[in-house]
Amino acid sequence: MPLALLVLALSAFAIGTTEFVIMGLLPDVARNLDISIPAAGWLISGYALGVAIGAPLMAAATARLRRKTALLVLMAIFIAGNILCALAANYGFLMVARIVTALCHGAFFGIGSVAAAGLVPPNRKASAVALMFTGLTLANVLGVPLGTALGQAAGWRTPFWAVAVIGVLAFVGLARVMPAGHDESPPQLLAELRALKNWGVAMALLTTMFFSAAMFALFTYIAPILEQITGLAPHGVTWTLFLIGVGLTLGNFIGGRSADRHLGNTLIGAFIGMALTALALFWSSRAWLPAELTLLLWAIVTFAAVPALQINVMTFGSNAPNLISTLNIGAFNLGNALGAWVGGSVIDHHLGLRAVTPAAALLAVIALCTTLQSLRLARRALPQAASPLAP
Repeated sequence: MPLALLVLALSAFAIGTTEFVIMGLLPDVARNLDISIPAAGWLISGYALGVAIGAPLMAAATARLRRKTALLVLMAIFIAGNILCALAANYGFLMVARIVTALCHGAFFGIGSVAAAGLVPPNRKASAVALMFTGLTLANVLGVPLGTALGQAAGWRTPFWAVAVIGVLAFVGLARVMPAGHDESPPQLLAELRALKNWGVAMALLTTMFFSAAMFALFTYIAPILEQITGLAPHGVTWTLFLIGVGLTLGNFIGGRSADRHLGNTLIGAFIGMALTALALFWSSRAWLPAELTLLLWAIVTFAAVPALQINVMTFGSNAPNLISTLNIGAFNLGNALGAWVGGSVIDHHLGLRAVTPAAALLAVIALCTTLQSLRLARRALPQAASPLAP
């Protein structure tokens, strides 16, 4: 794999860390800025909305730039946003700084995915995208716990300074090793917008949204499930989250290799696996060992879908790869919000924490249905031999 892929993975690690590290620092932020915990929690929602809104806006703003230039501009915004977070003197300033940081998120992952796929032969595109997204999974496994520990020891602002430094390293790496793309035709925004009329693109984006909803309907409430149903102590929950992070990383690698061989089967298998493991957790959550094993399997099959989903939208949106890939990241964040809402609604209707698991399974089944529809569209629109989705 080219060195540029490792730099893209480092960039993804920095972006993933800055998105999620705030979760472990909410009490410290609330005390320091004299706000409530729920108000501090809006910093997470604000970031997610910034990603969803910023994805198409930044895609449009960078539409005429070559991919390397666009990635450098977006990383510069990311660095500036983290510095602003570290300097924030009040809640409003911090919220604005988080949104500024989030603006680059969707476009960077979208354009970066296209750049990563272009660095390798066609039969290794999904593996290349998976390597880039490894940075995101490692952010959950290493970046978030280390950033939380750093923030608790040296103040909540310190992790943002640290991430800004990582961002500078990524910026230098992109400038030095990312191919300039002189033979690359700058995308035309109107032509890319016309590509959105493709029904296959809509189905691919819906698949991503329902995948993310299925994931976060369960993931958002995993800690209370483990504490109240399984009976784990807080430190046990921490180790379980680490185990889930390992599973996500393994699934990312497995899914990349599998999608290189057969994209359609990878998506179908991942969604079936998500539904079955979520349902299994309904019963296994009552005992710690079955719950741990089920969650490990759930994490592996869940993130096996991620590189395949990115290649899926690029297949249907081949005439608008930058815009479509960026919108796919926005769809992921919309699914994040949808899944959290579905899980919360189940709990609010007094169905109990265990009822979150069949709700997540149902969302995975919906994602499976949109995938099957994509397969039918692929068979109609693309030659059998040319379609990576065709069975």
